[in-house]
This record gives sequence, C-alpha cells and structure tokens, in this order.
Amino acid sequence: MAGNKRLHTRMRILLPLLATALLLGTSAQAASAGSDGITEVPYFGSDPGNLRMLEYVPDGLPEGSPVVVALHGCGQNATGYGVDSGWVELAQRLGFALVLPEQRSINNYNGCFNWFQSADTTRGWGEVASIASMVEHTVAGTGADPSRVHVTGLSAGGGMTAAVLATYPERFAGGGVVAGLPYRCASALYEAYTCMNPGKDLSPEQWGDRVRAASSHTGPWPTMTVWHGDADYTVSVANQRELVEQWTNVHGTDADPDRTGTVAGYPHAVYTDDQGSAVVQTVTVTGMGHGQPVDPGTGTTQCGHTAAHMLDVDACTAWHLADTWNLT
Repeated sequence: MAGNKRLHTRMRILLPLLATALLLGTSAQAASAGSDGITEVPYFGSDPGNLRMLEYVPDGLPEGSPVVVALHGCGQNATGYGVDSGWVELAQRLGFALVLPEQRSINNYNGCFNWFQSADTTRGWGEVASIASMVEHTVAGTGADPSRVHVTGLSAGGGMTAAVLATYPERFAGGGVVAGLPYRCASALYEAYTCMNPGKDLSPEQWGDRVRAASSHTGPWPTMTVWHGDADYTVSVANQRELVEQWTNVHGTDADPDRTGTVAGYPHAVYTDDQGSAVVQTVTVTGMGHGQPVDPGTGTTQCGHTAAHMLDVDACTAWHLADTWNLT
C-alpha cells in the first residue's frame, strides 16, 4: 500500500478509535523504575508497519539464548509494558533477549497495534512484517537460538500476538495471548467491537482455516497459551474459548481439555496432540477484569508492578509463560 494511502486510511480511523473499549490507561503512561538497559534500535531491517523497536539484552548473554517478544496494549508504551509486566526483570534473571515493539501514534492514535486491519495482519505486510524483522535482527545480533523465540502481548498486543503466530509460524516456538483475540476475528475496524465483546463464534475448522491461509506453513505449529480474566467486559472471556478452538484445530486436535488443574490457584486446562505434547493451554483468572496479571515481590515466581491494567492477582503471567516455555 502506498505511504500516502496508508496514512490517509489510518487517519480516518483516529476519531473512532478514541472511543474504543480497548483503551488501556493513558498514552502518557510512564515506565516504572528498572527500565535502565532498554535501548531503541533505529534500524532493524524492513519496517512496513512503521513501528519502533526497543530491546533489552542482558550483559553477557551467551549465544544460543532464547528471545521473547512482548507487545504492549493500547495506551501503553514498550518500556512501561516491558517493565511493569515483569518481562524486563525476567530477561535479566533468566537470561534471554527481550524485543519490545512499540506502536506510533501516527499509525494509531491510542497506541494500539492494529490487530483488526488486514493490511497489518497479512504476511509480508504492515505490522506483522515489522515485528518479524525485529526478530531476525535480534537473533542475528545476539546469536540467539532461532528455535527458542516466543511472543506474547496484552489486549491489542494479544490480538497482534495471534496475528504474528499465524503469519510467521516458522519463526516462533510458542505464544502467549493475554486478554486478546483470535487471528482474523476482524479484518477491519467495524468488525473489531463485536469481536471484543461479545466475541465471534465460529467453528474450530473455520478458525483454523484462517491461520492455515495466512502462510504456506504446514507445521510444526507454535504452541499457544491464553490467559484471560473471567470478569473482563472489555474483551470478553469468550475469546479465550475461540482461541482454543482456533489453535487446537491448527494442531489437529480437539477443543476438549486433556488435563485440568490450577496455576497459582486459578483454573488451568491443557490440550494435547496425538503424541501427548501440550499444544494449547489456558489459565482463567477468576474475578479479574481487563488487564495483565502480575505478582509484585521477590519470590521465585513473582514479577511485575501494579499499574494501569497491570493487576495484582498473586500470579505473574510473564513468569508462568516463561516456565511454560522452559525458560526458567
């Protein structure tokens, strides 16, 4: 899409987005203490989505280390999300490179990743292609293990997480969607609101077909973990079920859990493939609204800081995702 046309299209959606229910806090959210070491990478390769790239690479990180991509929600910035979610402290503690993409206000007034725009969720185009470039740059620059790259995000960042996994599945071992939405739940702004709440109900095969059509990839597919509050009235918890149906179908299994239990006291379900490997997991945070679970403190499993839509529920999603991905 030509630059002027792209800018014109996006400017037309600025006013409607002022009212979007995905707005998280204010766009001026400040980073918490502990952001030292996060640096901007001004040139990282192809950037058709016009995103900023920030990263945190711990000193002395050995070659072959993992990479985590963390995508902020609306009204947030990369540094604030990276610090408050706990991902920065975990990168230091556990030893992995952290990629922190950031939306620009010229692309979306509220700082939302455009998970609902087909131009930004199509392989080789827009924001998903920019994020893929950031991954390539970090893997090459740090000597990271390309088979140990994971992506996660909150809300609009969660919707973009699903989009990145669908469009570049060969680049990622797994993903974690927090209060997000299935891939191609929407392909234009007018569809976004009903996707968010009450959610779109498609069959598992219909959802899976949307992922399979996003690239020529035939497997293996990245794993998927979905965290969602059951009192979320911004992005309905129904989206958690639709994500399960989408990604279990992609993995060739059904949407009935094979194991259930708890994580940090919250309901946990595991969906396995024919080999018994966990390919999809969910954690449903009872009583929690729209936001990212954190658990401030110095314990082994604790991380994060309370802030707007960073909710202290005695469970740090970042740590539990890192554990799921064998980063701990």
